[in-house]
Amino acid sequence: MSWLEGTIATGLAVAVATTLDDNIYLTSFFGRVSHTFRPRHVVVGEFLGFTILVCISMIGFFVGMVVPDMWIGLLGCLPIIIGINQLLSKEENNDSSDELDHVHTEVGRPRIKQSLWSTLRDPKTHRVTAVHISNGGNNIAVYVPLFATCSLPSLGVILSMCYMTVGFWCLCSYSLTRFPGISILVARYGSKICPLILIYLGISILIKAQSYRLILPI
Repeated sequence: MSWLEGTIATGLAVAVATTLDDNIYLTSFFGRVSHTFRPRHVVVGEFLGFTILVCISMIGFFVGMVVPDMWIGLLGCLPIIIGINQLLSKEENNDSSDELDHVHTEVGRPRIKQSLWSTLRDPKTHRVTAVHISNGGNNIAVYVPLFATCSLPSLGVILSMCYMTVGFWCLCSYSLTRFPGISILVARYGSKICPLILIYLGISILIKAQSYRLILPI
């Protein structure tokens, strides 16, 4: 596997593991569109929230420039801990599922044209952004060690995969407003797969940075 193929695979894995559960609230938001709350508010708010999380996580990339990779790689334990915790957790996400019962779409109303800048400043957009940030707290624990062990080209590829995945989820969630039951199935089975991906990512970070030598007596 070439460098590019391996990086794309890593970027896709981390994107799916950290954003798959966004489908629940995205579907709920898209189901509540009206003549004042438009799909663009959801899309822009989602990308804005994700960008904020990425900017916070970039601290890891800059720290990785001055701290040895072997020590930075120890942060790879965080995704492993999160993944194990999710596997052991038996709580059901009933609140998110219940929200999907209220999905509806309003048609026949006049649409209000709004520029991108106006959409960015709109409080309705900020509401979506706030939900994404609150839902993505664990994302930072995954992004920081990953970014810290990446080169600049690798970081560019991984971020590109993440942004494309976020756009893909927005498209899927918008389509799923007609079939909310499918979104519930995605969340249910995704909750079983994502912890395994997180554990894999954590182990790969430990191996890539050779941090396992600080933990295991090898």
